[in-house]
Amino acid sequence: MLVAGAVALTAAATACAADFRSVGDMAAILYDAPSIKAKKRFILGRGYPVEVVVSVEGWTKIRDAGGELAWIENKNLNERRTVLVKPALADVRASADDKAPLVFQAEQNVVLDLNDLSGTGWARVTHRDGQSGYIKINQVWGI
Repeated sequence: MLVAGAVALTAAATACAADFRSVGDMAAILYDAPSIKAKKRFILGRGYPVEVVVSVEGWTKIRDAGGELAWIENKNLNERRTVLVKPALADVRASADDKAPLVFQAEQNVVLDLNDLSGTGWARVTHRDGQSGYIKINQVWGI
């Protein structure tokens, strides 16, 4: 009985895991319904991370970092994972350690490519200028 409960909890946690994507190489218009005839809500820049809520034929309902829900055409989504910096300034270090040398600092709302999750509360990221390092996952949105 205990094993069945553990399996059920694991399945539930997997089912609740967020699915993130990013806006493709061009900025994308977001709509209030899954149609180009719907009301245009706002535009997201290239690489911006989004959480997938639901997908229907040719369209995906997404949530942005601010919690806003909108529809985006699937052709404007990318499988590449990115994250968005949440605090005013976040440290990116040479390794997944608070005492590791500082590689660079990323300002709030900067988009970073997500390379890997360390499983220790850190993510390996790369800035568009090529610098890479580790950032605490509680300092980014999109994981």
